[in-house]
Parts: sequence; C-alpha cells; structure tokens
Amino acid sequence: MMAPTRGFSQTEFRERTERFQRAMATEGIQVALLTTEPEVRYFSGFHTQFWMSPTRPWFLVIPARGKPIAVIPQIGLAGMETTWIDDIRSWPSPRPDDDGLTLLEQVLREALSGPSAKIGIPLGHESHLRMPAGDFLTLRDRLSAFEWCDVRGLLRAQMVIKSEAEIDKIRYICGVTSDAFEALPQYARTGMSEREICKALQLDILRRGGDATPYLIGASGPDGYDNIIMGPTDRVVGAGDVLVIDTGATFDGYFCDFDRNFAFEHASDDVLEAYRTVYAATDAGFAFARPGVTASELCAVMWAVMEAGGALGNTVGRLGHGLGMQLTEWPSNMNGDNTVLAPGMVLTLEPGMVFAPGRLMVHEENIVIRDGGAEYLSRRAPQEMTVIQS
Repeated sequence: MMAPTRGFSQTEFRERTERFQRAMATEGIQVALLTTEPEVRYFSGFHTQFWMSPTRPWFLVIPARGKPIAVIPQIGLAGMETTWIDDIRSWPSPRPDDDGLTLLEQVLREALSGPSAKIGIPLGHESHLRMPAGDFLTLRDRLSAFEWCDVRGLLRAQMVIKSEAEIDKIRYICGVTSDAFEALPQYARTGMSEREICKALQLDILRRGGDATPYLIGASGPDGYDNIIMGPTDRVVGAGDVLVIDTGATFDGYFCDFDRNFAFEHASDDVLEAYRTVYAATDAGFAFARPGVTASELCAVMWAVMEAGGALGNTVGRLGHGLGMQLTEWPSNMNGDNTVLAPGMVLTLEPGMVFAPGRLMVHEENIVIRDGGAEYLSRRAPQEMTVIQS
C-alpha cells in the first residue's frame, strides 16, 4: 500500500484560509484567534509532538485578509518557518508573567479597526482554550472595547468537509490498521494478556506504516465485555472470552477509529447473535448514509436494527461520530443531532448495545460520504465473529 504524500500544498492551505475568512466576513468578524493543535495545524501545517508539553501557549491569528499570523514561543520558530506562514512573531517562553500575552494583544489590535469590531474565538461545544484561563480573562479585559464571539460553528462547518488529500491519509491509516487487525489471529492466543495482545497489534501497525497509536483500548471478559474505554490490562484471556480492541492510529496527523471483536476457543450463541446484530446495524447505516440525511436519522436506522435484535440499551450515548485530525469530531450520530450529511464528511458508524446485563457488543467502521452514498475507508470486518483457536 503506497503511503500518501505527507503534508499539503500551499494551495490547500490558502483555500482553507480564504474559505474561513469568507465565513468570518458573513458574521462581521475581523480577526479570529486559534489556540489548539488541530486548529493551528489545519491552517498552518505546523505539525509537532511538542504540544504534549503544557508549559507554553501557541497562537494563530486569522486576519480578515491574507495569510494567518503565528504568535509562538521561540522554541518553535524554526519549525513554523518550514510552513507556508511567513509572518511569525515569537517571544522567549516560558515567561509566566507575560507568556506572549502582550505580543498577542499587539497582533490582534493590528487586525482590528473600529469600536464595534469582532474577535472570533472557539467557545462552543467540543472546543477548549489551550492557554491559561487567567491570561484569556486578562486579554479579554484589555480588548474589552471589542466584541468577542464564538467561531466554533464556523470552524466545524468547514473542517467537517475533508479534502481528497485529507481523505487519502485517513484511507491509508485505515488500510494499515485493517491489515494489522486481520493478522492478529496469527499470534493472539489464550494465555496472553490483553496488554500483550494490544502491544503486539501496536507494533504491527507501526511496522506496516502507521505513525503512532495514540488511542488503543482492549477489554475482555467471559461471553462479552463491560466497557469500551478502559484497558488494556494484565488480565489473561481464556477460553470463552471475547476481546474488543478499538484503535485510533494515525498517519501524518490523521486518525482512523474502528474496532474489532475476537472470541477465543469458542463463543456462545448469544455472543454470536449479538455480533450479527451490530454487524447488520452497520450494514443498515452504511446503506442509509448519503448526502441530505441527518446524523439523527442515521442513528435511528442503526438503532432500529439493534432494537429488533434484542438490544437492552446503549451506554455510549451515540452510534458514531466525525473523524479526522482528532479521534472524535463533530457531528454525533445521536438523537437530536440534525447535522445534514454532505460529500466529504468522514464518519464512524459505531452501533453498540447492551445485549445482556453487564455485557456489551460494539462494532465500528470508518466511512466517507460521497455524492452517491457512502464509501468504506476501513476494510469491512468479517461477517461472523472471528473465533481464535490455540
């Protein structure tokens, strides 16, 4: 499998920026302030693991016209200079007494004109500020003559539609992870711990071309599992156990997010039937997913199949979500989310159900919405649950 070219063209970054600036203009917003890794990377191409350190804040300012302006610690100057950004302001961080705040205020004032000017910053659902809360309050007070408004809706409306270059990266890491999942029965055996099996899978994903597996859970138990967000642990897998592994592996900063279920030695009839039910629910969701339908309607189609299959409930709260630079993105396949699906949206289909007290069955695949319907990015799981024999 040929890996896609890393990074993006300057043309793509320019189009992303200009598209967002047009959206800003419709709301009368003169400048936007971004502080989180996905937002900064989306508009700049600045891609570093250094975001794992919470010591320093990083800022990207989107003016009404022209390229974004980076306001960053000096330690990141050389890295930012390799991107398409050419206006880079830096300071010697960490400097807790004034960690870029005065410099940032200056840049924002340069982009503002008139007492009624608006400053946009993401404040809504699924957003956060990656800067000290006290610094943000100080900045807001210093710029109190201007109106602060939420641009989370503008950002998510744009970022939810992926370019073909973005989709190629997600397709690639989905293929790598699909290959690794399909190879797992060659080495996984009873007597191994959840941690041992998951670590072997992680290494295999890396060998096949993945960059990292920032998210990987493993949960097992007799005839099922009781959670899908914990582990792996040192629990040893035995005959009759079911193991679910859910992985969010990455390539060039883009995630896959899907799971696979495995039984060991044998599986009970109710486990096999629960697997068939969530598999059928995934089929129904895939057939229904197309431009013009809503995330809520997509959820209802999958839930109807599980309800008919004897589902006792759902503890997750939704049946899938958006996917891209983050493991989970907007929208949510859930009741009340009336987001209209459109071509270029990358989603997970994740039907899950309680099929017996304390036992779950969850199945997840990754898809992209196309003009004529949906396309699988992950390779479809086996129609019948895989039973691993020692």
